[in-house]
Amino acid sequence: MTALRPTGTGFDPDTATWFLHTPNTTYALRLTDGRLAHVYWGAALTDAEAAALPVRAESGARQRGSTSFEARYDGTEEYAWDGGVRYGVPSLQVRFADGARGLDLEPVGDEITVDRLTIRLRDRHYPVEVALRYRLRPDSDVLERSVSLTNLGDAEPIEVLRFDAASWALPHRDDYRLSHVTGMWGAETRLRREVAAAGETVFTSRRGITSHHANPWVMADDGTAGEEHGEVWSVALAWSGSWRMTVQRTPLERLSVSTGFGHDGISWRLAPGERLDSPVSAGMFTPGGFGAASRAWHAHVRRHVLPHPEEIRPVLYNSWEATFFDIDVARQSALATRAAELGAELFVVDDGWFRPYQDDRAGLGDWRVNPDLFPDGFAPLAEHVRSLGMGFGIWVEPEMVNPDSDLYRSHPDWVLHQPHRARTELRNQLVLNFGRDDVRAWAGAWLHGLVRDTGAVFLKWDMNRTFSEAGQPGAADPDRLWIEHTRGVHLVMDRLRAAWPDLRIESCSGGGGRLDLAILARTDQVWASDNTDAADRLRIQDGFTRLYPPGVLEAWVTDSPNTVTGRRTPLAFRFHVAMTGVLGLGGDLAAWSDDERCEAASLVALYKRIRPLVQQGRLYRLRPPDADGLCALQFADDDDVVVFAFRETPRMGFGVPPLPLAGLPRSARYRDTSTGAEYDAGVLTHHGLPLDLPRGEYASTVVHLERRRRP
Repeated sequence: MTALRPTGTGFDPDTATWFLHTPNTTYALRLTDGRLAHVYWGAALTDAEAAALPVRAESGARQRGSTSFEARYDGTEEYAWDGGVRYGVPSLQVRFADGARGLDLEPVGDEITVDRLTIRLRDRHYPVEVALRYRLRPDSDVLERSVSLTNLGDAEPIEVLRFDAASWALPHRDDYRLSHVTGMWGAETRLRREVAAAGETVFTSRRGITSHHANPWVMADDGTAGEEHGEVWSVALAWSGSWRMTVQRTPLERLSVSTGFGHDGISWRLAPGERLDSPVSAGMFTPGGFGAASRAWHAHVRRHVLPHPEEIRPVLYNSWEATFFDIDVARQSALATRAAELGAELFVVDDGWFRPYQDDRAGLGDWRVNPDLFPDGFAPLAEHVRSLGMGFGIWVEPEMVNPDSDLYRSHPDWVLHQPHRARTELRNQLVLNFGRDDVRAWAGAWLHGLVRDTGAVFLKWDMNRTFSEAGQPGAADPDRLWIEHTRGVHLVMDRLRAAWPDLRIESCSGGGGRLDLAILARTDQVWASDNTDAADRLRIQDGFTRLYPPGVLEAWVTDSPNTVTGRRTPLAFRFHVAMTGVLGLGGDLAAWSDDERCEAASLVALYKRIRPLVQQGRLYRLRPPDADGLCALQFADDDDVVVFAFRETPRMGFGVPPLPLAGLPRSARYRDTSTGAEYDAGVLTHHGLPLDLPRGEYASTVVHLERRRRP
């Protein structure tokens, strides 16, 4: 897409309209009738064009008689607070000390720079200020929004009941369709598309993490968009704790999305002089379909979210599925030797290294290397790993504790709990309250010591237990833990990275339970699912990459039959699926045959040649996962193309036709690096790439095309 104008903000005093221009889109809002009205969000307009646009109120109700049962502006306000004649989804709800609810806000000023806009509003009676914040990036069509709420008084607190980061109003269309992901443990990020229901549709996590069951983003279109065509609006929340996203479709056919952190039934007591800041809610419009939306989000995450976007992620080996809790220095050293022979660049010791038993019943929280398993600590293993040319990494779970641990016996008050209620254990665990200063200090101290003493360059940060009975007895404002725990986790990660610039972190929460833009600002990759079954991973990874780039998606090649599903698949199929993200190895390499290890080494070498394309190139979903058909993905940069094709089940009479590719320069010519065959881009685009798939079930292939320079 060619940019129509430079990015920037502006204001037209004649119409009281603010403009925000990204390279290819325009966003506009206006002060009218004493309220902030949303005006426009879509393809690029000039300031004059945007200023001439009318504000669309819900005037259709007038044509049907009385308007006393309708709220005229529902679905059209820039930020919908509770108060006045409003019946739609409130983005902000408060209760004052005298029992009054609702707000009566008026704009009191704005601040405009090239890339930022802040609009300040104050209540006409109570001492409260709301600041709406907007941020642009010069190379991104993503608009970042957030809100600040300040108690300007000096005597009474304000109870904050709901505080969303933004409400987004979409233009009128004849119909609306929503795209989002749902799932569960082992089946995360499954894409769903459905017509937006009339009324309110709520996507949420009440679990203290972003969750396996939903993810804080939604895309909307008019029902006609495809992978490479059609208007798509998308909204994503940068928050790693409980969240909610409410899509409202009004009776008069307006669609809006309000999204923010929080949890049902909790509140925040905003003390006099205190300010509460929301996380960022990011939105983007694209006219190029779901594929263009994904590629734009991928580019934005790489450029403006990830700590080290330019780095190529290493091929890692993780010991979990090879050993589970049966762990010791001799077996880990043997696995490291075999992993290095296959081309692994990073070796990660998983759970069990500190535990007194070969299970998860005890020891979590007591982060000391078990001398029965590692008599000389981690030093011999770490030195062995480094002598093989690999980095050394360790699995940790800082937020959890087993009741059978020295830590819990010393600090039972550190866990989330309610007075006079059970402390329910899940996976024999309770959750440590990272909203407490002493818990954060304890976690930071042992994590710093672990990295220092082992020379670890990689931590797999896990979180295997969702919140329940979440309280902090004795705290002046116990509900704050729902937000402060997440902020505390972020803070510990931030401090750890600042102290150890070479340290890299993988986000894990029983698989894909903690995945969002905020955690990606503090980690380098994400463990997408504990389910390593390659066929299931095709669908998990398809949903994952709708918003998040393949370069952060960690995927392992493990044993067959798979430990989760029991499915048997060929080694090449398992490798090819994992190679569409950040390749990892996780099988029991001692049990692999010589032929399997030889094949694996060859596939690792192939991945290293093509991984810049996979991790940092443009992704085109040529064909979605389909058990009865062909699934195909294309990764490209300005020079090379790599195509992955998968067929799970062959069917009589259904061959494999040439596969049309996407996004190629019309005059380019390409050479297949394996066969030497050459193709013109026009042929690849309009006729297709010939595919040579093996016979049988779970067949796959990889084709690497190099661009030929014409004389």
